[in-house]
Amino acid sequence: MKHLLLLIACMLAPMCWAHDGENFKASDMLASMQPGDKAALLMVHFGTTYDDTRALTIDAINRKAQEAFKDMEVREAYTSRIVARRLKARGIEKLNPVEALEKLKADGYTHILIQSTNIIEGVEMESLRKDIAPLEKNFKEVRIGNPLLYTPHDFEDVIAAVAKNGAKEGATVLVGHGTYTPATAQYAMMDYMLQSKGYTDYHVTTVEGYPSFDDMVAKLDVSGVKKVLLMPFMFVAGDHANNDIAGDMKQELESKGYQVSVFMQGLGQNPDIQKLFIDHARFAAKHKMVNITEKKKQYAAEKD
Repeated sequence: MKHLLLLIACMLAPMCWAHDGENFKASDMLASMQPGDKAALLMVHFGTTYDDTRALTIDAINRKAQEAFKDMEVREAYTSRIVARRLKARGIEKLNPVEALEKLKADGYTHILIQSTNIIEGVEMESLRKDIAPLEKNFKEVRIGNPLLYTPHDFEDVIAAVAKNGAKEGATVLVGHGTYTPATAQYAMMDYMLQSKGYTDYHVTTVEGYPSFDDMVAKLDVSGVKKVLLMPFMFVAGDHANNDIAGDMKQELESKGYQVSVFMQGLGQNPDIQKLFIDHARFAAKHKMVNITEKKKQYAAEKD
């Protein structure tokens, strides 16, 4: 009966089935606001020094965020201190998340919704959460939306979005950034789910993690394909896309006899991907992450 009631409730509330009953509970942040309270959405990006891809990805999703949250102030922050430093040298000022939150506090905002454009729950999300944690006491509420890939359903949605731009002939290789932590397994999960969904000519590799370039090449060799489309699996088509993907990877594959082309667009340029990020922000505004410590206390008190 408990599962039946949950199913019925989720049928009445879009997107809840992907999270409610797991580690989120329904809670409308904006509904709790009192007279005088002010809400803001902070869009957080790693950033890029490439003006062209920034306009097509970061600036584009910022505009969509403003359209989706018309009653909220929308601001942005960059997490890459290197990118911010290089842009500052060119006269372009980008605040980091801590600076952006301090400015929001000074401007009287009380409720903060944060949505990053990170692809996975990796070191960048970990760093963002740690940066924000000490500042939460300065606001009535702070919520953080999930990265692009969080639940299995997210992977399915992303596969549907990227497959629209895949190769018509030969293999499509999604090239992610990768990470040195166990979080790199999320790329392997994407590779596995592509295969399980019937996208047998799709493969995933990373610049700095697993699956490695050699892992991907071994699969290409076995498949017997001769044409390969390299596709950045990153929000922007910046340094890695131009140097590692369109440069080193393309050249090495060509040296092995493959005909290689590059889909030079970041994920953030894909309207379907933009929508998924906005949906994650909407979800965070309506749902609150369950504190695992409190959850365990309830279990101990037989309140499960």
